[in-house]
Amino acid sequence: MNQQLISILYLIGLFVLFYFLLIRPQQVRQKKHQEMIRNLKTGDRVITAGGIYGSIVKIKEDSVILRVADNVRIEVLKQAIAQVAEKGEENARD
Repeated sequence: MNQQLISILYLIGLFVLFYFLLIRPQQVRQKKHQEMIRNLKTGDRVITAGGIYGSIVKIKEDSVILRVADNVRIEVLKQAIAQVAEKGEENARD
């Protein structure tokens, strides 16, 4: 009986370890990304997951229209936006 209890406690400990090292941090990152997407507004400079810099021209339900150059606009899914560019990044790029 004692050996079975140790095995069960080992499995429970392993699951708890996986939860705190893998699952929980991923959930926190996902919540931060969802919050960033909810707070997008026209005029924000963003970087897509593919590395494209652009300014938001229009926000639709599931996508945004980005201006990437003069007279060049592309439509990308909101989920494809990796981050909002900081002021320092904008000036370094220009």
